[in-house]
Amino acid sequence: MGLWGTEVDYFVPDALPSLPGSLRSTAGIEARALQNRVDLEVARLSLAATAAAYGLTDATRVLTDLEVIAGAELEREAEDGEIEKEVTPQVELEFQIPIYDSGKARLRKAELSYLQAANVLAETAVTVRSEARVAETQYRGTHAIARQYRDVVLPLREIINEESLLANNGMIASTFELLVDVREGLGSELDAAEAKHQFWLAAAGLQTAIYGGNAGGGGEGGGGVDLGGDGGAGH
Repeated sequence: MGLWGTEVDYFVPDALPSLPGSLRSTAGIEARALQNRVDLEVARLSLAATAAAYGLTDATRVLTDLEVIAGAELEREAEDGEIEKEVTPQVELEFQIPIYDSGKARLRKAELSYLQAANVLAETAVTVRSEARVAETQYRGTHAIARQYRDVVLPLREIINEESLLANNGMIASTFELLVDVREGLGSELDAAEAKHQFWLAAAGLQTAIYGGNAGGGGEGGGGVDLGGDGGAGH
């Protein structure tokens, strides 16, 4: 495993931790991701390096990532050489990208190379926003499912198992029916464990979405659990 010295004294827990009593705050998760994502910072540095390589020092305008991707700013060149601009209203949360304009032909290649890097940065910013929203949705959704199993499904299944055992002892229900209920109870416990597993994956994915990498770890390991399946509380 590539471990050495004190690193060999690692511990693997034999059970998942309990669900937290309350979820961590996800307010402003898009802004936090835009401020902390490593891949976004790499794209930003690449854009700055492109500007420095071509000697572009004076930014003539600033666009947001959404304007670059969606083309919210429209430019039309009139016959007299003047540029007419039309900009749609901007969103409240902005990720600004400086743009360098020049009419000189010798700088045209520099401008095109810079705009290419700017579009890469804008695309990265939009992807960061999307991953942050998806991670937040998975985090809250998986927690709700896991809590439903813990607070509702498993207690009801325990009551069903107790009633089935009493019915079997009173010769009201057969042993086969008792075994079926026990099997369904075990299925509910497995589903509850899987729901908790998906929640902790989503919690890790939330951190990943804020600080870097590919969010969506909450979707690994299968498609999750189904509250309406055979492992539910029905009898």
